[in-house]
Amino acid sequence: MRAITIPEPGGPEALVWSEVPDPVPGEGEVLVDVAAGAVNRADLLQRRGFYDPPPGSSPYPGLECSGRIAAFGPGVSGWTVGDEVCALLAGGGYAEKVAVPAGQLLPVPKGLDLVTAAALPEVTATVWSNVFMIAHLRPGETLLVHGGASGIGTMAIQLGKAVGARVAVTAGGPEKLARCAELGADILIDYRTQDFVDEVRAATGGAGADVILDIMGAKYLERNVKALAVNGRLAVIGLQGGVKGELDLGKLLSKRAAVTATSLRQRPLEEKAAIVAAVREHVWPLVEAGTVRPVVDRTFPMERAAEAHRVLEDSTHVGKVLLTTDTATSA
Repeated sequence: MRAITIPEPGGPEALVWSEVPDPVPGEGEVLVDVAAGAVNRADLLQRRGFYDPPPGSSPYPGLECSGRIAAFGPGVSGWTVGDEVCALLAGGGYAEKVAVPAGQLLPVPKGLDLVTAAALPEVTATVWSNVFMIAHLRPGETLLVHGGASGIGTMAIQLGKAVGARVAVTAGGPEKLARCAELGADILIDYRTQDFVDEVRAATGGAGADVILDIMGAKYLERNVKALAVNGRLAVIGLQGGVKGELDLGKLLSKRAAVTATSLRQRPLEEKAAIVAAVREHVWPLVEAGTVRPVVDRTFPMERAAEAHRVLEDSTHVGKVLLTTDTATSA
């Protein structure tokens, strides 16, 4: 098969479309003919040599894909060859084939095309596990989403609104904020010109946000704690603003608030399977009803992955950037 390899860490030009051995599905795994994969910021880190795949997983980038089941390893049931699926991956989505633990497979939602389905697994699993399974967002609460125009952000807005929350977002510029508003965001904050702490407090009568979904890490830590409401929950899922910050435990204690930090890629298989099962139960019906939809900014052929990486690095996109294989174009 062909896959995107990284012979040496570096810029987007380090991504090379290469002939590599076909994967062989092991115990409990399914072989998928990939139609499309999606680009995530973790892929950019891996390309630069800062985020290696977990031991035993595919060395190629790509944390999600869609495609058709081609074969099974031992011990797999409940699926048939030819089923259209999408999958959460520890790696290997930038390829024509990938072996996937069966617990990380999802059927393509009814009414959604195969390529677009590649935009769902990582964002839905990330948002559902952090905002709902960990932070327990409830109807009537306020959710603050940093990076509202990102793939994660566009999904968080929709899921927050679907459960009856009020959603605030930060994004860079009026065009991105307008897109967030179209998805249902109630409170629009331009991080370039506005202080999100002041804006959230003003919009909530001084109360603050009940749940904050943060991609920035250290840079926003102090202000995120200030923006939290009493009994608020801060979920850190990204470190774009650094890894070390100062946490005011006194302020956290006075608010009876909590800070969590999680990553999805390194979780044990059973934890990933539980998250995927929860996504199938709670999110898939919303997608099939049209209440929630993946937002796709643009699509590139897999061999042009370098261009897709440049789009993410420039932050000119809204939603997801996808990569397609010949399987998608010939379907």
